[in-house]
This record gives sequence, C-alpha cells and structure tokens, in this order.
Amino acid sequence: MGKWFPTVYDWAMNPFEKGRFEEIRRELIHKVYGKVLEIGAGSGINFPFYRDVEGVDAIEPNPAMVAKSNRRSELAVVPIHIHEQKAENLSFDDDTFDTVIATLVFCTIPNPVQALEEIKRVCKPGGKVLFFEHVKMEQPNLAHLQDWLNPFWKRICDGCHLNRETLELVKESGIEVVSVSSYYKGLFLTVECVNH
Repeated sequence: MGKWFPTVYDWAMNPFEKGRFEEIRRELIHKVYGKVLEIGAGSGINFPFYRDVEGVDAIEPNPAMVAKSNRRSELAVVPIHIHEQKAENLSFDDDTFDTVIATLVFCTIPNPVQALEEIKRVCKPGGKVLFFEHVKMEQPNLAHLQDWLNPFWKRICDGCHLNRETLELVKESGIEVVSVSSYYKGLFLTVECVNH
C-alpha cells in the first residue's frame, strides 16, 4: 500500500488542489510565522505556499512520500528540511517551533492523541497550531455512512480514518482552539489554535 499510495494520492487530489483546496491551504499557510513544523508533509504539496518564514521542518513517515516531497522542496522559496519520522515521536527539542501546521494528515496518524502531545511539546508557548482536516460530519445520516465506509476506506487509503473526530481530540489535548471554519457541509475544517 505504501509504495503506490503517494502516486494515487497526488492523482486523486489534483482536481481538488487546483481549486478550493489550494485556496484553503494557501490561506492557512499565510498565517504561519517564524520557525515552522509541518506534520505529515506527504508529497510536499504545501511547499510552494510558504513565504516569509525562517524555515520549515517537514516530517513524513512514508518513504515514497518523502521521495516525492524532496523533489518539491527544491522548488520552494524558503528552506525546507524533510525528516522521515512519525508525529507521535518527534526528534525536536521542547519549545522549538513558532508554528506547527498539519493539513489532511491527522486522519492517518495511528495515535493522534500522542501526536498532539508531541505538537504541544515542540511548539513554543503562545505559538500557533493550525489544522486543515476532514472530520466526522455532524449530520447523523452522513456520519453513519462514514462509520460504515471507514473499514474499507482505511484499507485503500493508507490508514485514513474517514470518521475521525479530530476537532474534539484537539480540544481535549489542551491546545486552545481560537477559530474554526467549515467547508463542504462540515466534512472539512480549518482550525486555528494557540499552544498554552
């Protein structure tokens, strides 16, 4: 699964990335500052949007995705350093980053609670934490459909949980949620937070 998924992912996301998703990513990344950590950089799709930051450390556990992101990092206008590692066990010191950002990745992290603890640890007090994620929908029928599809979805989409309640996990982690924006009837959210 891990070898072919990066190619399929880029192909499947292309129509979205050329439209609304690109706009959402660009707007969210415009809010980063200082030293930035990107969680789950995937194929490096965010790299062209970074501007006016000290640099970006991008983590990604999938070697095939790292290979794709290495190529994209060469085209970026800010320094980007890619690390093959998992979000649940970051190699960075405490209070290292001014901003931590995750886009469409928390659905695949095996232990999201531990990953949030690591984000809190490496983000400076008062630093920004930004998310763009798909979540379990509030409408009961659609949420039930997500639950029903999830086992199959996880198998074909490299462990992606279609019904993960990421916003609730963020709130429970102690990271302060400042604002939430909803897209596509609540299937996708951007979440702006402060690390306290």
